Amino acid sequence: MTAMQINDHNMKLKTFLFDDESGVSPVIGVILMVAITVILAAVIATFVLGLGEQISDTAPSATFTYDFDDSVNPNTLTVTHNGGQSLSSSNLKVNVNGTQITNAGGDYGYDTNWPSDVSAGGSAVLQGIQQDDDVEIIWSSPDGDQSAILSEW
Repeated sequence: MTAMQINDHNMKLKTFLFDDESGVSPVIGVILMVAITVILAAVIATFVLGLGEQISDTAPSATFTYDFDDSVNPNTLTVTHNGGQSLSSSNLKVNVNGTQITNAGGDYGYDTNWPSDVSAGGSAVLQGIQQDDDVEIIWSSPDGDQSAILSEW
């Protein structure tokens, strides 16, 4: 092989390896466009069908502490919002042994009501509570569709 033939052979090899642009690029482009279209359609469908509203309507995060006092008659349990999101008192209820308590009395009642905006430091004093009672702080969404137990004693 002469130098000219070797040079010609190398040029053909370079052309074959580097100048052929009809490879995978169009296929990858089509796949990416289809993937973007599918993702965009899923996001739009989520909000059009109303699922986006349900995703954002989750229970708030709040912590409560409890202080039981059996030295008074009737016994009291002070429930204090210890941290987390502020809550509207209209969205909170207190259950004792599975029964919702109100300020109206009965076996249990509020000695002191929640403030209208229950934030860190806000408390309510429950009266008539016994040491072995089960107390639940329950949050309900404003439309009443969802509820969650935020804390238990």
